[in-house]
Amino acid sequence: MLPPERLERFARQIVLPEIGGAGQVALSGSHVALVGLGGIGSPALQYLAGAGIGRFTLIDDGKVETSNLQRQTIYAERDVGHGKAVSARRWLANFDAAIAVDLIDRRIDPANAGSAIAGADLVLDGTDNFATRLAVSDACVSEGVPLLSAAVGRFQGQVGAFAGHLPDQPCYRCFVGDAFDAEDCDSCADDGMLGAMAGIVGTLAALQATRVLLEGVSALGDPQFGRLHLFEGLVPSLRAMSIAKDPACRACSTRA
Repeated sequence: MLPPERLERFARQIVLPEIGGAGQVALSGSHVALVGLGGIGSPALQYLAGAGIGRFTLIDDGKVETSNLQRQTIYAERDVGHGKAVSARRWLANFDAAIAVDLIDRRIDPANAGSAIAGADLVLDGTDNFATRLAVSDACVSEGVPLLSAAVGRFQGQVGAFAGHLPDQPCYRCFVGDAFDAEDCDSCADDGMLGAMAGIVGTLAALQATRVLLEGVSALGDPQFGRLHLFEGLVPSLRAMSIAKDPACRACSTRA
């Protein structure tokens, strides 16, 4: 049961039959590890905190820069020069003091990714390079944690849910392969970024995360594992594609 002040806070959400009281209780007991607190992680954190997620692990080794403020919506001018993880925790404390928060302000790599996400119910990855994404994905397979991967570039965004720890489901490595383990993505500093695009993708990621967390609890609980949602911003459209499990995947094929 939720205390009266929490019932009032989430009343507009509880009244949705697709969520209801049982769904809200499930969300309050959920633990999300958020890897990357930038253009995607910022709005995702805002809407997941607003939805009532009870615990976050915030993972980012970067510092807030002035150029971040155009799209990374949890930061203000006073945060420039400070660590993103610490600044994000401060935002959370101001927004909802009841949320439990763990901080990891070191860079994620294959050696520490597993310990960073251990105990989470869901990992949401909004990082900007393939090496980190693949390290996180491999750790999710090893730790048995679902992964929601979100990315944005110029006017295109994608959000996909992966559960490679399950015998019949693909992991993120099944999608991109092994070639990108040591190769970074193009930088938004070079390609440009419209802030609203990051907001759309981060918000869609928060919606899909809620679906994953409510699986088996309420009607909204459809994790859509193995589905990649692609958003086009120039001429707005949304489409989806299915990702097949790679029988030769070195991360998840041994679990088949």
